Amino acid sequence: MKITFDRKTNFYATLRKEVEAYFAENKIQKHGDNRLYAKTFILLGSFFALWAYLVFATPVWYIALPLAIIFGINCAFIGFNIMHDACHESYSKNPKLNYWLGLTMNLLGSSAYIWKTKHNTVHHTYTNIDGVDDDITKVPLFRWCTTQPKKPAHKFQHIYSFGLYMLSPIFWVFVTDYSKYFSKSVGPVNLPKMSTKEHVIFWVSKVFYLIFYIAIPIAFLPSLSWFFVGYFVFNAAFGLTMSLVFQLAHVVENTHFDQIDTKTMELNIEDEWAVHQLATTSNFATDNKFISWCLGGLNFQVEHHLFARVSHVHYPALNKIIKRVCKENNMVYNAYPTMWQAFKSHMRFVKWLGNAA
Repeated sequence: MKITFDRKTNFYATLRKEVEAYFAENKIQKHGDNRLYAKTFILLGSFFALWAYLVFATPVWYIALPLAIIFGINCAFIGFNIMHDACHESYSKNPKLNYWLGLTMNLLGSSAYIWKTKHNTVHHTYTNIDGVDDDITKVPLFRWCTTQPKKPAHKFQHIYSFGLYMLSPIFWVFVTDYSKYFSKSVGPVNLPKMSTKEHVIFWVSKVFYLIFYIAIPIAFLPSLSWFFVGYFVFNAAFGLTMSLVFQLAHVVENTHFDQIDTKTMELNIEDEWAVHQLATTSNFATDNKFISWCLGGLNFQVEHHLFARVSHVHYPALNKIIKRVCKENNMVYNAYPTMWQAFKSHMRFVKWLGNAA
């Protein structure tokens, strides 16, 4: 596979200089700070508290179901705020702390090792490139860009997408992780060779999931029906939250898509990498502090894609710099004022793709 970006412009060099000056002048680190540490304490504390209460206290159903939804959303927030920064090595300047907090991905049932290749290497380098970016390669279930084949069922994908979003964590845990593990690849990109330690962590994590999320709840809940309903509700909330947040950043009406030549596995993109990121990524609700806190800055996707090694707690400041430099260089800057507008754009786009030639 060979994908090249045009490096003739100096846009990204100028932008990096401005961002570096911001951190130097304000004498602050690019990593997380007390704001992130407080979120870590809150989210992990609520995770274990909710799990213990739901499993051992066995509240009545009209309390248990809302709490199962909150538990699922809380799991997504752990992914957004803790795992995501840690796996990008932006949580802390301590590599070991980044590594161990990145394993909160394993706590949620998936694999941090596979995620780093899938997300950090593939998605961030080859954003919205059909045939490479695993985030948009969901054929035949979905059609996320016009270069993908259209199936009769796709005309309904704007409806059934919600159901598949809800089931996505179960697919990650029981299907896609194993597929990538045994194929040793994420699409056309090979996984780095796993050490014995990483193999052990992968399998121990899978056993832990079976015990923590399935065996213990079945042993303590009143019946299997209680378990299955609770398990589905929790995963539905988790999957819907995770999927929608990531889709609102890339699969919307104002983002661009490319396609690799499937025969030669080559693609030349005329823009430099940073300009490609601007074209394929979109922000939403950046003025909403509550949404920014909950989503770990993932509503600042432009900032994240351009400076993934910077913690999300700094994205509001970077947002002002990047918008100014983009304006000065006549560069596109995609953003929706609210999350609702981004959601409507995603649904319109998905519906259009299901019918477009």
